[in-house]
Amino acid sequence: MRSAPGTRTLRTLAAAGRHLNFTRAADELGLTPAAVSFQIKELETTLGYELFQRTGRSMVLTDAGKILCAAAEEAIDTMNRAVSRVARLKRDERQLKVTVDPQFATKWLMRHIVEFRRRHPEIDVRFDVSYELRDFEIDDVDIAIRFGTGNYPGCTTDRLFSNVIAPVCSPRLLKGERPIRTPSDLLQHTLAHIHWTGDGLTWPTWSVWMAAAGIPDFDDDNTLVFEKSSDAIEAAMTGEVVALADFSMVANDLSEGRLVRPFDLGVTVPPEFGYYLVYPTAETLNERVAVFRDWVLEAARAVQGREAAGSSFP
Repeated sequence: MRSAPGTRTLRTLAAAGRHLNFTRAADELGLTPAAVSFQIKELETTLGYELFQRTGRSMVLTDAGKILCAAAEEAIDTMNRAVSRVARLKRDERQLKVTVDPQFATKWLMRHIVEFRRRHPEIDVRFDVSYELRDFEIDDVDIAIRFGTGNYPGCTTDRLFSNVIAPVCSPRLLKGERPIRTPSDLLQHTLAHIHWTGDGLTWPTWSVWMAAAGIPDFDDDNTLVFEKSSDAIEAAMTGEVVALADFSMVANDLSEGRLVRPFDLGVTVPPEFGYYLVYPTAETLNERVAVFRDWVLEAARAVQGREAAGSSFP
């Protein structure tokens, strides 16, 4: 019986199978294309099977290659999951690792976390701030806060906010030389919104809000467009721009007077979309995760209460 290839060879095989190109596989692995080619050739000689076929400039997997590349990916994944579980054995029992996207971290979580630490000094919260989705079985994280539809297999999700999008600006701009009293007054100002699409959702733009406010045929080409909501919010704080913003992301700025809402009118995204707490489904929930979950849900309910007061949403 032939012995199984070692870990290094498995990683090389998996990379070559994904890319079907030794140069790109070499870039991923930090090797030279010649080193990748040598390892694959050595593996083919050892096994007695051809794993890749070259057809002109392209390369395809043979039947044996398909089987072994899939097995290599599975073996690497299994090892990564095991290493993650071992790492957790060494982790301080007080630690709670939270993964969260940068915008939510900046505009909401970091403005509330001091209160959590005051209430629960026994929990050492560590943050992984990233747009990348983490795998609870591989990555060393306990709970996530993510925007989406809440569909994460093997996980429990708790919705935090509905997404109400409304105009915001600085108090100075509201009562300046061109005061904003009616929706049509906005046409005299620089308007900003974000451009974002994902999972079948297109984020509301000014043309959507203007239509709801009774101003049809507004042209979004005359607006400032940002990729991140935090940038649009910062633009509004300069006092020169009116931005469309998610209420939950500006609730603190509104309550502390840095921003104001000229109008109660807001537009909503489809109800399945929103920010969710995400954590692995388990019969017995980790105590630290449960404490953090309960606190976040309490803080989110307070924001929702402020959002609902005196607002109208089509």
